[in-house]
Amino acid sequence: MRLRVRIWLVIAAINGALAVALGAFAAHGLAGRLDAHPLTVFETGARYHMYHALALGLAALAMQGAASRMANWSAWSFLVGIVLFSGSLYLLAFTSIPLFAFVTPFGGGSFLAGWVFLALAAARLKP
Repeated sequence: MRLRVRIWLVIAAINGALAVALGAFAAHGLAGRLDAHPLTVFETGARYHMYHALALGLAALAMQGAASRMANWSAWSFLVGIVLFSGSLYLLAFTSIPLFAFVTPFGGGSFLAGWVFLALAAARLKP
């Protein structure tokens, strides 16, 4: 397996583990400490974090041949989306600073771009 694929699979696995840990933290550590709305915001961040950790793994597995470039762009887009979307929601839940809410859509846009790049990569994979 090529080095780039392995690195992205490790990044995907680490993000999956982080998403599970943060989701468990929300369910067991934040319940009763945060009001319902910030807790829901945090849980949304953790849910999308997990979805896109898995998507990172898909992008890594698509890094072959003619699909490699688009799959790499997909992986980067998913990673940036996790940082911007999920990260901003985690910070918003803890701080209630509205500025973080303005970052979230940029993360969502990065997620969308990642899915488009993944579709383009998939179209280039050899059967």
